[in-house]
Amino acid sequence: MKILVIKFMHIGDVLLITPLLKNLKYHFPDAEIDVALNKGTEEMVTENPNVRKIHIYDRMKIKNLSLFHRLDAEFDFAIGIRRGNYDMVINLNSGDRGLLTALFSGAKERVSFLSSKNTFLNRFVTRALSRLQLRHWVDINLDALRVLGKEPKEKKVEIFWKEDVDNIIDELLKKNALKEKQFIHFHPVSRWLFKCIDDKIAAEIIDFCQDTLHLPVVITAAPIKEEAQKVEDILSLCKTAPLNLTGKLSLKETAAINKRSLMYVGVDTAIMHISAANNVPVLAFFGPSIPYAWGPWDNTFMENQYISYRGNQSMGKHTILQKQWECVPCDAKGCHNLGISDCLMQMDIEEIKEDILKNAKG
Repeated sequence: MKILVIKFMHIGDVLLITPLLKNLKYHFPDAEIDVALNKGTEEMVTENPNVRKIHIYDRMKIKNLSLFHRLDAEFDFAIGIRRGNYDMVINLNSGDRGLLTALFSGAKERVSFLSSKNTFLNRFVTRALSRLQLRHWVDINLDALRVLGKEPKEKKVEIFWKEDVDNIIDELLKKNALKEKQFIHFHPVSRWLFKCIDDKIAAEIIDFCQDTLHLPVVITAAPIKEEAQKVEDILSLCKTAPLNLTGKLSLKETAAINKRSLMYVGVDTAIMHISAANNVPVLAFFGPSIPYAWGPWDNTFMENQYISYRGNQSMGKHTILQKQWECVPCDAKGCHNLGISDCLMQMDIEEIKEDILKNAKG
């Protein structure tokens, strides 16, 4: 049996399909499981023992091609899927691209979200998925298993990397005199800057960890101009000097250094989900994001513990700090879609310190 799982989304979204991949392998042990992903997200499933092959859709490259070459590239990608001769395709996208890919695959079994725009496509879906409210994306993805008449045996989000990645991080820690489980991993930036907290509060967090708790801080961020500038703005307000690794690590290396940290402090982004997958305690700042859908998943649980629509809440070792304002969460790109979230600009530094201190004491 050959199964293709489609997830044309972002890095964190792809990581959250790993419980489904493992459960598919459990229930269909002889199956060959492939995935189709956007370029740049594949590190979330490379080295995963449940994945045989990855089809990478280079969205940005194809988007910038001329019309003729774009159509040619789209066709080549679709033909690559078709040649996989899949028996089953599971589309975990609500948009039409994933559904069209599933239909073109030629698979007899097509598990998919239904299209809201092109409803005529829905007649070709053999088992329909629906995004029910008040649920985490780990569970939403696992619905693909349930519509097949199977139940999940576990719900662990997992990321894997090779030994050479560990060796690189071991050398990096040694070079900077950092000891395992004796430093804080701080990731203050998201590609969506409306998810960021105030720079002054971010600087206070760094100084509190380093000056008061005597715990070194390691900062990570993507090799993107906007993220690097955001980090520089924060560092300009610091009284202490953390180790700034902005743009210097791959996603796998970031995961490996996170695994060695005492805890993760930072914004709602893919690295937050990686930390939870590593079973490293998370303190996450939530603004527009919906906690029950996107909170850091604790691998020791089978049921979602984020049950409130807004506000501070926890799932096992992981904590979300979020305002109780009526407008939160808005699921928008900042207040009035202007790129800045007032609720995140006004996070309570004392609440943040209290949670960090709790983890520091063990």
